This record gives sequence, C-alpha cells and structure tokens, in this order.
Amino acid sequence: MASRRPAPTAAFRCTECGWTTAKWVGRCGECQQWGTVVEAATQTGITASVTPIAPTRSARRITEIDTRETPRRSSGVGEFDRVLGGGIVPGAAILLSGEPGVGKSTLLLEVAAQSARAGRRVLYVSAEESLGQVRLRAERTGALHDELYLASETDLATTLGHIDDVRPDLLIVDSVQTVSSGLIDGAAGQPSQVREVASTLIRVAKERDLPVVIVGHVTKDGQVAGPRILEHLVDVVCHFEGDRQTSLRFVRALKNRFGATDEVGCFDMAGDGIAEVPDPSALFLSTRPSEPGTCVTVALEGRRALPVEVQALTLHTSAPNPRRIVSGVDGARVAMVLAVLEKRAGIKLSDQDVYVSTVGGVRLTEPAADLAIALAIASAAAERPNPAKLAAIGELSLSGEIRRVTQHDQRRSEAARLGYKAVIDASAGTLRDALNQRARHHAPTRDDRPDF
Repeated sequence: MASRRPAPTAAFRCTECGWTTAKWVGRCGECQQWGTVVEAATQTGITASVTPIAPTRSARRITEIDTRETPRRSSGVGEFDRVLGGGIVPGAAILLSGEPGVGKSTLLLEVAAQSARAGRRVLYVSAEESLGQVRLRAERTGALHDELYLASETDLATTLGHIDDVRPDLLIVDSVQTVSSGLIDGAAGQPSQVREVASTLIRVAKERDLPVVIVGHVTKDGQVAGPRILEHLVDVVCHFEGDRQTSLRFVRALKNRFGATDEVGCFDMAGDGIAEVPDPSALFLSTRPSEPGTCVTVALEGRRALPVEVQALTLHTSAPNPRRIVSGVDGARVAMVLAVLEKRAGIKLSDQDVYVSTVGGVRLTEPAADLAIALAIASAAAERPNPAKLAAIGELSLSGEIRRVTQHDQRRSEAARLGYKAVIDASAGTLRDALNQRARHHAPTRDDRPDF
C-alpha cells in the first residue's frame, strides 16, 4: 500500500496579509502586493499553547478611568492645530502625507520653528536632505532658532541615539520611507522596513510621551506608500494637498484618534515660506465687478464654509456637437444642469459652446453648487450679470426642483457674514422660480431686454 505523500510546508509568507506558499513568488496571491513574500523564519499557525503571564497592571473598571482630556500643546501654527483637533497630544504619532513638492517639509520646518520659539526643544531628522540644504530653507523661511536641532540620518539606530542625546519635546522624521533598520533585511522603503521603522518610532513616542510627526510618501494614485498597517499604527493621518499651478494648500485629517476628521487647514505657499490663511474667503472670489456669467456659491471644506465664484461663458456655434469644457467642477453635473436649463427653464443651449470654471483653482465636487452653475450659465446666455451681492445654494433635480443641501444654515450664515444680501436656495422651489427671483434683485437699468 502506497504511503500518503506529506503535505508541503509553507516556507514563504506575505509580510502584508500573512498568506503562505510553498515556493517563492514575486506577487502575493491574496493581497496582490509585489515584493512582500519572504521566507518564513518559523512555521505559521498555532503550533503550541501559550503560557499565561501575570500582568504587571490589573485591568480597571471603565467607570474608574479618568475622563479628563489629554492636555494638548499648540504647534504654533493655528491652521495645523485646527486639523489636529486643537493641538499636539503628548505621545501622539502623526503621519503627514502628500505629493512630492507640495510643501510637506516647509510646513513641518515652520511647525518646528514655532515650537522652538515657544520654548520646546525640537529634533528634525532629515533622511532626504543634508544639513546644509535644510539650513538654507530655514534661512529663507525665517525658521532659525537655537532650540531647533537638525540631524541628517537614514539609520534607525542612529536616529534613536540622537533622541537620547537631544531629549527633544517634539520629533519630526522626514521621511519614513528613507529610514532603514539594520535588523531587517531589505532596502529602505520596502514594506518590512517601513513597518519596523514606524513601529519603533511609535513605541518610543508612547514610552516617553514624545509627539512624533512622520512624513510619508504617496503613490501615483495618491495613497500613502508602504504597507497599509502604517496608517493603522499612527494616531493621526493628515494629507497635504494642493495644485502646483496655485499657491493654495490644504491639510486634511483622514484619521484622528483625538478629534474630528472634518477639519481643513488652509495655507498659502509663497517664496519666503508658508503662511496661514485663517479666512480664505477672498481667495475664491473675483476682484472685478459682477459681469455676465458669474455667480457665487458657498461650499464646505470640512467644517469650513467658503464662498466660491463660478464663471460661465457661452458662444454660439454651428458645429453639430457643441463643446462642453469645465475646470474645477464635475463635467457630468454640468451636463445635467445644461439639460435641466433647456428642458425646465426654456433656455436654448444646444447650439452654444459652454465653458464653466471656478476662481482660485478650487474644485467643487458637491451638488450644492448646481444652482450657482445654472445661474451663471443662464446669465452668460442672456449676457446679463447677476446681482453683485447674490449667492446661490442648492442641488438641482432632473425635474427642475431645488433641493436643500447639508449644513444649509451654516452656508447662509457665512454668506450673510460676507455681505451677501440675497441668497437663493431651496425656498425658491424650482429653477424657473429661482431665475425669476434672481431677476427681481436687479437694479433698474436702461436695458429692457426680457428676463429669462
């Protein structure tokens, strides 16, 4: 009788998801990650029972735990504190990601300088730039201070030695993908190296109540590079974004264990550094008087209400397929608004090239801008400007109905604060009624052209 063939042992294991295989492969068969399958040092699975160990600290009743909020310390940059939930929590691990060249290092150097001016010792570890390069940027942005220490290291053990030597109150590591540990095989940036470096820095942060800010690279899809576990290990994940064609930058919190994730910080990138923009209302509005084809709406960036000007231009064309060019708005929603204008409001646009854009490079993705887009296009088609102090807030349905949007009261309050005397919203009922209401806000002119 033939003996049963022994089952092959799992000699290789994925460092991301734990998938095992008998032979090496370049791509994990479970999570589809490349370069994560390594030789397993020990057999996976439950092979032996675990001996219980007496805990050093007994478990406590949840009602006995102190509910006082962990004290926060200001970073010195108000917009960054807003995103963090009021300041930096001692022992917190903060991950800041963003595209190359967006200004991550400039922002963190400003945070380091402001913290140093507040009397806190800061250690800035740069694994991508030399000390001279960081010094030149600090001179340009005015971030020089005696309590700000610089180190250019790519080795994790040496970085820990700098921490023991300087004993900082704030640690900044730029970046986690360029630091490596000699205890782990592989080059810097590989998933195993990123996981080891991040977990070691976070352990040091928790043991010493030392807040750590870690810079993370992003992939071409905009996701944080490296293993997904990196985002699970840290306490706060912030994303620094902005269009290279404009100087406006946003910091968004994607994860925050100490506060809300719907706050947005606004910054202006200039030649002499980065500056806070506590009230960015004027950035998205035109400075010229009201002209045909413009309308203002109030958009939400996190919890912040921002007025945004929408501009439209229409040109008669004899082409069978008129052009629809958009910038800063969703092309599909603009096409829907054009259909509703022609069907429900009687404005013929099928023989017009239509161009729609926003001011300041901001991108409108929420349906609350539908009504402003419709009024801007209608104004451009009739060559008659909207009132200067008119704002439009509302979502359009295919039936021409104007729907109420989220945080409607906050949007109206922001419009009133900025001096907009008339706001057209869901109370108008339908798009045709909104166009008539818009016309009634016009001051008397010599032009007797009929309304829409």
